[in-house]
Amino acid sequence: MSGDDLNEATTRLRSMAEFRYQLRRFLNFSEMASERCGVGAQQYQLMQVIAAMPEGQDASITYLAERMVLRHNSAVELVDRAQRVGLVRRLTDAKDMRRSLVQLTPEGEAILQRLIAEHLSELPSRSEDLMEALLALQNVLHSTGSSQQSKEPGAAA
Repeated sequence: MSGDDLNEATTRLRSMAEFRYQLRRFLNFSEMASERCGVGAQQYQLMQVIAAMPEGQDASITYLAERMVLRHNSAVELVDRAQRVGLVRRLTDAKDMRRSLVQLTPEGEAILQRLIAEHLSELPSRSEDLMEALLALQNVLHSTGSSQQSKEPGAAA
């Protein structure tokens, strides 16, 4: 690996690490805020997904698992835990009795609204660092992507 290649690799690594760090800072804030409201971070995410459902679409376990990037059985367990603490309720789909639909309870809605307000008030102070890290990473990827193409055999000189 030449010196230029090593420098590019180091720059990409540093940019990715900074972006990940800024994401983790926000996610850590989010986890702590959720805990202060007495819910886990995944329960907060579950409530967000349910509340943000597209108009006319139901919150099925399959949809929740997809949006939360969970396996189906993990989504079932998460809904079970959220239901036990009163954040959500599970209903049987009238069109397909095998399918469960999930809705927020009034308590879940109240907690979600508190968390949304806290997150929205926190974002301005964190968004600049997060956006700078993302833009720096994007710039590195674009600049190294074009230089990588020119190094490929058969590339136009």
